[in-house]
Amino acid sequence: MIELIRTNDVVLLSFAESLMRDAEIPCMIADQSMSILEGSLGLLPKRLLVAEDLADEARKLLVDAGLEHELRDEKK
Repeated sequence: MIELIRTNDVVLLSFAESLMRDAEIPCMIADQSMSILEGSLGLLPKRLLVAEDLADEARKLLVDAGLEHELRDEKK
């Protein structure tokens, strides 16, 4: 899995997840359960992950939606 976004912004994650769902790109929001450990304060970021073979397509979709500033750097 490739991490595309890491953020505490649940609205951003929901929007990005919706974009993936509409484009039929399976994704996963990782670290959602970490709020139990932190007392639901929202301090620990959550991550949007996609399969490696779909990462380029997902990245383009997020850029087209104006979220390029939220993307993690590509690992070479």
